[in-house]
Amino acid sequence: MNTIILTILFAISLTPLALCVFNVVKKQKTKKMMLLLNVIAIGMIIVASLTTAMAASAPETAKAAVASSISVGAGMGMLAAALSTGIACIGAGIAVAASASAAIGAMSENPAIFGKAMIFVALGEGVALYGLLISFQILSLLS
Repeated sequence: MNTIILTILFAISLTPLALCVFNVVKKQKTKKMMLLLNVIAIGMIIVASLTTAMAASAPETAKAAVASSISVGAGMGMLAAALSTGIACIGAGIAVAASASAAIGAMSENPAIFGKAMIFVALGEGVALYGLLISFQILSLLS
């Protein structure tokens, strides 16, 4: 039953994204609204899958509760490592997208500023490397 609910939520979450990607919706305001609905639906999938996982692993005894608290801490550490890498990479992607397009535009005007432009692109990419470094540090604490 839980897999059916998660499958339905996943299909609902992909519908607005598919409509925006295939240009079925032409208005920009409507596209933004559909992408917002996509983010909300993905959030619902995350909440539903977390509650399903927590309900399935509910301990019956006090001994099982102590044993599961150790694994919950390790799981939260792995979640923190994944989030630090993922969010840092999303931020780096936004930074590189903005700086690289500006660098290409500036180099079309003056090709001599190639080195300066690439420094700004590399600084944006450094954010992803810092997130990866933090996730390695978190994972080294777990083992």
